[in-house]
Amino acid sequence: MSREIVALINREDRKVAVAVGKEIPAIARAVDAIVAGMRKGGRLIYAGAGSSGRMAVLDAAECQPTFGTPPKLVQALIAGGARAITHAVEGAEDDVRRAERELRKRKLTRNDVVVGVTASGTTPYVLAALRFARERRATTVAITSNRRTPVTRLAKIVIGPEVGPEVLTGSTRMKAGTAQKMVLNMLSTATMARLGHVYENLMIDVVQTNAKVARRALRILAEASGKSVSAAEHALRAAGHNMRVALVMLKLGVEVREARKRLAEAGGNLRRALDE
Repeated sequence: MSREIVALINREDRKVAVAVGKEIPAIARAVDAIVAGMRKGGRLIYAGAGSSGRMAVLDAAECQPTFGTPPKLVQALIAGGARAITHAVEGAEDDVRRAERELRKRKLTRNDVVVGVTASGTTPYVLAALRFARERRATTVAITSNRRTPVTRLAKIVIGPEVGPEVLTGSTRMKAGTAQKMVLNMLSTATMARLGHVYENLMIDVVQTNAKVARRALRILAEASGKSVSAAEHALRAAGHNMRVALVMLKLGVEVREARKRLAEAGGNLRRALDE
């Protein structure tokens, strides 16, 4: 019985990647909009409720440690606030005034991109966030599993993977939630790669918050430079644990002062500093 249940779920889950793949043109347009906005000082702000909001919170929370970005560059609003991350907050998704209040508090500008995440396409909290964003002339994006809903009329860019009926009827934390997770990963990761927070396929700006990540940083430097882990450790220590500076030192065989100078002259662009 258990085997049959999980096999059924697995068969349905296989459809998700195909559905998301059909949305690649729209996802790419959203990435272009986010990159353009961030280059002008804008931010990426997700808005969602329930499972959708939790997916958004997760993606936003991972950006700072993974890409070394400022904490406010990628944000997530969830209906019901922080408590809603771990508990169901009754009536939160209907609180349209809170959505507007949260965005007003963040002083939304036309350079920001607001991404509404709603599987149903009808969540009042998300609709209110997108409506307010449009009024402020910010770029609006919708991630939904239902294109024939109000959210598509409020979004400039619609990402609508059609995953089909859920195994557990109405439980959008399943296929719809998986699709949301995939799309959010693509939006944030592609954006950060475009902005130079990725070197090749390596997390060159990862924040070294613990021993495990510190070891990972050394492996990243060794792989990117072709040098030994011990050489990477020496360079990273000399660079004050700045991985970009350490990589320039390793690849070009220069001292820390020269590496910092090259990066400064390149405006922080790692590839330009490396003459690549």
